Amino acid sequence: MGTRELAGGAVLLLGGRSEIGLEVARRLAPGREVILAARRSHDLEVERMSIVDAGARTVHTVEFDADDIAGHPALLEKIVAEHGRIGIAVLAFGVLGEQHRAERDPAHAMAILHTDFVAQASVLTVLANLLRAQGEGQLVVFSSVAGVRVRRANYVYGSAKAGLDGFAGGLADALHGSGVHLLLVRPGFVIGRMTEGMSPAPFSSTPSQVADAVVEGLRRRAGRVWVPRILRPLFFVLRMLPQPIWRRMPR
Repeated sequence: MGTRELAGGAVLLLGGRSEIGLEVARRLAPGREVILAARRSHDLEVERMSIVDAGARTVHTVEFDADDIAGHPALLEKIVAEHGRIGIAVLAFGVLGEQHRAERDPAHAMAILHTDFVAQASVLTVLANLLRAQGEGQLVVFSSVAGVRVRRANYVYGSAKAGLDGFAGGLADALHGSGVHLLLVRPGFVIGRMTEGMSPAPFSSTPSQVADAVVEGLRRRAGRVWVPRILRPLFFVLRMLPQPIWRRMPR
């Protein structure tokens, strides 16, 4: 599949402090309007200037609470009204949570599922409708290999990603022929702030490497991207591991 032009319009980064999201935004920034959406948006000046330095035409910050599902439609409609068409929307918000705590604290388990699955599904539904109305646009959704086959070691986070993976895959099919393209990204262990203090897993990547794969996938209009690519055949094999072995697999 050859490369194509990226969808025209603003770049919207939902999760304006995300290391991966900012790396993607920097690569997409030259000549574009970029919107960084996050909590405490008044405190995004460092992130904003990094996108300006990457060549963005203008960079705006907006207040965004991913868990405020009721506010998603009004916020996203306001962004379109004030900044025009969204060319590429990158959903880079999420939490890792604490597995041991989540096994004992239902509220913590529900908080992880709410942010990593429910809130994402809400935002995707609103954005899909807005981009359909435009007749064009690209969506980037970050799943994880943790959701391909859920492991005992992080099953709360993994189950949220499994739900998101399935939702995004179905939405991509629903968008087929509409002019809107959804890219589902399945990274392995990413070395960064979110995983600080954890021992890197085999075939780890960096936010920069994930961002390179995302932009390449957007240009190719790929449906799914694994980072690194070797994880795709590896998980084809791992899916067939007997359950007694699988339940002892580390994070």
